[in-house]
Amino acid sequence: MTNLNELTITQAQEGLKKKEFSSVDLTNACLSAIEKAEPSINALVTITKDEARKAAKKADTMLQNGDDLPLLGIPTIIKDNFSTKGIKTTASSLVLDTYIPPYNATVVEKLEAAGMVMLGKANMDAWAHGSSTETSDYGPSKNPWNTKHLPGGSSGGTAAGVAAQEAVYGIGSETAGSIRQPAAWCGIVGLKPTYGRVSRYGVIAMASSLDCPGPITKTVEDSALVLQAIAGHDPLDATSSPRAVPNYVKHMKDGVQGMTIGISDQYFVDGMNEEVKISVEAAIKELEKLGATIKKLTLFDPKNAVAVYTILQRSEVSSNLARFDGIRYGLARQNFGTEAKRRIMLGTYTLSAGYYDAYYKKAQQVRTLMVQDFNKAFEQVDIIVSPTSPSLAAKLGASNDNPMFGEIADMLVEPSSIAGLPGISVPCGYGKNGLPIGMQIMGKQFDEATIIKSAYAYEQATNWHTKKPIL
Repeated sequence: MTNLNELTITQAQEGLKKKEFSSVDLTNACLSAIEKAEPSINALVTITKDEARKAAKKADTMLQNGDDLPLLGIPTIIKDNFSTKGIKTTASSLVLDTYIPPYNATVVEKLEAAGMVMLGKANMDAWAHGSSTETSDYGPSKNPWNTKHLPGGSSGGTAAGVAAQEAVYGIGSETAGSIRQPAAWCGIVGLKPTYGRVSRYGVIAMASSLDCPGPITKTVEDSALVLQAIAGHDPLDATSSPRAVPNYVKHMKDGVQGMTIGISDQYFVDGMNEEVKISVEAAIKELEKLGATIKKLTLFDPKNAVAVYTILQRSEVSSNLARFDGIRYGLARQNFGTEAKRRIMLGTYTLSAGYYDAYYKKAQQVRTLMVQDFNKAFEQVDIIVSPTSPSLAAKLGASNDNPMFGEIADMLVEPSSIAGLPGISVPCGYGKNGLPIGMQIMGKQFDEATIIKSAYAYEQATNWHTKKPIL
């Protein structure tokens, strides 16, 4: 049998139901993988061995009693910006090095209700400021495919941990690429739901009009299962949608026959890695073979989204980080890292008297134009397909002294995040250096079912998702 920690959610569920192994066995396999991989990967800030084993024992008892929860007994890791009651939550910043939340984030509550076993809290860019994990005050995470390279970010610790088989699945958050980009660089699946589909309550805010929790998994089906468990309206989050949550798995295997797929030259940007371009173009041809029709679109240039995102995100950061004053909880503000200070200053500037209209208001107006542009595109197509990232995983140190590193790395995912759209990244190839390449599929607001169906069809027609890094 495959090492238990290498199983997908569906495989683990099948094994647990057939009593081929227990949740304690599965959890111990993951903890052993963590012990082996962490010295070289640094995916986790906090490891919760005792809590995990206790939860696994409880899950085994429930399984013996015939309970059938969606994620019962399945081990996971959670990005360290999700509040976890009684367990340190740092957002990878020394400001919160001693912070123990008195409550759970809604996503954590939903996962506990679904029967999860939490192995630990995953490393990230401090406050989610970055696309590499190099701004983490606990050191960068490393890419399991090549530890001299970055895993992406800000959910890089979650992506690295899942790719390194430390957990069966993981939870990340995305503001403008922070689920999809690290998933692409680590050769796994990252699903960013529609803004408002999943509650933000208890997630340490980065940019409140953009933040969106979502799953990071080994397969598309696993992402659908996790999204099913965490989606839905939350009265504690005024921005969460009251729309009913559909069954994401029910029509997952319907295929792409008869669908129209939009592609845009604007998303194959100048300077893009040639291997990325070739792999994504081949993936688009595969979707066409599966019965989809390809339609060329002219979309809002993603390069322009960089300026919009930079202004909006910095402005909201300056507001959100103001609450960390070191008085009620957390440590003093001098513990903020360089990147946080830089973003606070720029955001405060763009919101200041005399500059608000010129920068923040103008960025919001352009954001509306971007939403309208996508709405017009989706009158013609069912989904839009493009590369997830213009490059393969960058080398360690690439973001040092490069304050716009994240915006450039996330250029192709920023527009859909700004517009609040759902998107999923799936593996579609590997470079000559062995590093993964990801393709993203974007959909209409609250149409996660269609992007999941499309991604699943492609995944099943290829074998990229079956490859694993050798640690």
